Amino acid sequence: MFVVLQITNNMDIKILGSGCCRCKKTYDIVKQVVEDDHIDATIEYVTDIAKILEYDIMSMPAIVIDGKVVLNGQVPTAAQVRQILKN
Repeated sequence: MFVVLQITNNMDIKILGSGCCRCKKTYDIVKQVVEDDHIDATIEYVTDIAKILEYDIMSMPAIVIDGKVVLNGQVPTAAQVRQILKN
């Protein structure tokens, strides 16, 4: 009898934002990098202020990976997102 164990490193990525163009652009960049690099991740765009306030951020957009704020207050480049996702 063989047992197959599948281990996934599915990242939980949240983009926190108000819905403005900067926040949407951040979401688009992160989504594109995840797709291009075939990264196993779930991406969520959070606009609910109550949920955003659960994170200690001073400005948006913000990127949260596995519950940890990794970037806030700026729109990242694709290269910055790749570097963040590697860590």
